[in-house]
Amino acid sequence: MGKYFGTDGIRGTFGGPLINCDFARRLGFAVAQFLNSGRTVDRPLAAYIGRDTRASGKALLLAFAEGLALQGVHVCDLGILPTPAVALTTSEQAADLGVAITASHNPASDNGIKLFGRGGVKLTEKEEAHIERLLEEQGELPELDTLPHFHSHDGAAHYINFGRALLDEGCLQGWKIVLDLANGATAQTTPAIFERWGAQLVLLGDQPDGQNINDRVGSEHTDQLCRAVRRHKAHLGIAHDGDGDRVVIVDEKGKVVNGDALLGLFAVFAKKADLLAADTFVTTVQTNLGVDQSVEAVGGRGARVPVGDRNVLHKMRELGANLGGESSGHIIFSDFSPTGDGLIAAVKFISLMLATERTASSLAGMIDLFPQRERSLVVAEKIPFKRLRSLPAAINKAERSLKHGGRVLVRYSGTEPKLRFLVEAPEATVASKLLSELVEAASQELEVIES
Repeated sequence: MGKYFGTDGIRGTFGGPLINCDFARRLGFAVAQFLNSGRTVDRPLAAYIGRDTRASGKALLLAFAEGLALQGVHVCDLGILPTPAVALTTSEQAADLGVAITASHNPASDNGIKLFGRGGVKLTEKEEAHIERLLEEQGELPELDTLPHFHSHDGAAHYINFGRALLDEGCLQGWKIVLDLANGATAQTTPAIFERWGAQLVLLGDQPDGQNINDRVGSEHTDQLCRAVRRHKAHLGIAHDGDGDRVVIVDEKGKVVNGDALLGLFAVFAKKADLLAADTFVTTVQTNLGVDQSVEAVGGRGARVPVGDRNVLHKMRELGANLGGESSGHIIFSDFSPTGDGLIAAVKFISLMLATERTASSLAGMIDLFPQRERSLVVAEKIPFKRLRSLPAAINKAERSLKHGGRVLVRYSGTEPKLRFLVEAPEATVASKLLSELVEAASQELEVIES
């Protein structure tokens, strides 16, 4: 991670030292400088900007656009749009830059900025570092004579048409599906797409007001969705996060389908159908070892990268793979989109249900996962592990006890002030015990604000 960029763009409390209009303006200017430094075309550069439903989004968009305009970049305002739709539009319009003003699954008090280069691909760490250097070297910015001129593009309509084409019209007649839109960027697009397929829809989190994004709804808060699936006797439930780049599936019993089970299912069935490019799927260090075993059993293999869907995508491109993702529900089908897309992942799961004539719970049960325990601590400061003693010692002890029968992962979040723990073991009791020991060791050395 850099000084400003985390694992998925720049994120923070709106009005704080990082995410504010002045910073957005300076960032826009630095990004435009970066684009101009690698310029290979003799035409005006173009940027397409979308945002989620946060009240702060419009002000940040205007400020960022002003920074771009100071360097002569033409700006197209896509309006409220899921992040994957921004990436897709950037690719299809051959734009030089795509921007999503969003803090994803964070509360409404936060906001952030995600950047996509040509082809709708998230910038590399090297490119982000270049932008950070330009920010650090930046002096006083000139004033813009007039407000930036915005071109218009109906990104939502285009994305809805794209999504509707993923399945046949009327193919879900007789189905009942609960959609949780997180009061976010998918509140209009996902229902419009599903309506064409004929399912009876029950909507949650579909009334954004600028302040209620992710508020007890969405991928991070699935209790209401689970209850609704049971109450309405639905075939399944689908939850997005605030910007729509991830998905959570709830089966017909009202139980959340493990995100690793989703990854495993997609990889196993792709391999069986000879559609898994390079016979490889890409996951992160967070993914359950059981996924690798399930895919290896059908002749495929997995490759692992650090947490972050950007890391997944760049590894996919390196290996020639067409499938990858994270346990959190960021899943990339690169034959369809250059980034993680919660809509596409949901459609792919429904496609498996249709093709196999199996229920969601039956499909999920096909992937055997190691018992896994996770926990997060909110910490006052992310002190580097090399400056700690008790926690590294506890990690080493846990790893020695597991040997080759499990694993331990302890890391700081790239987007939040959290220390995350993950333990996998052959038995759930062992995983729970080791997790407790790790949390206790961390609490001895770090100032824990919330456990």
